[in-house]
Amino acid sequence: MSAAERPTLEVGRIVKAHGLKGQVVVDLWTDREERLAPGAELMSPRGVVHVRGASAHQGRFLVWFEEIATREDAESWRGTVLSAPKLDLDEDVIWIDELFGASVVDAKGVVRGVVVDVEANPASDLLVLDSGALVPLTFVISVEANTLIEIDVPDGLFE
Repeated sequence: MSAAERPTLEVGRIVKAHGLKGQVVVDLWTDREERLAPGAELMSPRGVVHVRGASAHQGRFLVWFEEIATREDAESWRGTVLSAPKLDLDEDVIWIDELFGASVVDAKGVVRGVVVDVEANPASDLLVLDSGALVPLTFVISVEANTLIEIDVPDGLFE
């Protein structure tokens, strides 16, 4: 499957212009910084952009794209969401976009709710269910994308 045929993920957003020569500030939403390596391609509603270079800057990245040459060009890209194909990683990787809308069922077959959000947490990200319950991702056994999540949790988690 070619990169263009793979499912995509939103990986960042152009926040604003920086400087006079077309650089932009990008808020990167992934920990895969190779998304901004020279030569990398990102997709946007305005078409494909090619990374010429990037550097970390105050918790974000300064990025130079081949297609953006002036400050005026850069300003017109403000707020643009950038996407990229999913990477071929281990099968055990859980993609956050595959969690939303899925019913969560425990080992006893009890439906515990539907995933409405995923909350970052240092120990383990948490599934936020429509019932208000929080379930650490470490308890996820299997994921059927956007449909069903099976969990095995310790007694008392839902009490």
